[in-house]
Amino acid sequence: RFHGEGYQEGYAEGSHVGVVEGRRYGLLHGAKIGSEIGYYLGFALTWRCLFQKCMDEKSSKKTRALDSLIGMIQKFPYEDPTYDKLQEDLEKIRGKFKQVCSMLNIQSDFRIGTERSSLTF
Repeated sequence: RFHGEGYQEGYAEGSHVGVVEGRRYGLLHGAKIGSEIGYYLGFALTWRCLFQKCMDEKSSKKTRALDSLIGMIQKFPYEDPTYDKLQEDLEKIRGKFKQVCSMLNIQSDFRIGTERSSLTF
């Protein structure tokens, strides 16, 4: 009987601690992904505004690439943590961001450190 009661108490305590730890982990990593995606969106919107006045062939290609990145970000499922292709879509967005940076001849460098945040490009 004591063994069974001890098991039930331990299981309940472990479940509670697991939920708390999982929530903390999810908040931390969700915030990191949100910051990264927000950085990419702000970057793309800023550059698209800069290219609106230029209408030559090179600017047109860059604008299309920026529009593609913006579209990918807008389709990203922020509200669904159970989305099975979250990492795959995030990698596609990162790849498109790197492609845009290459087209713009800009060094792409996105870091969020634990000691301090630094967003550079």
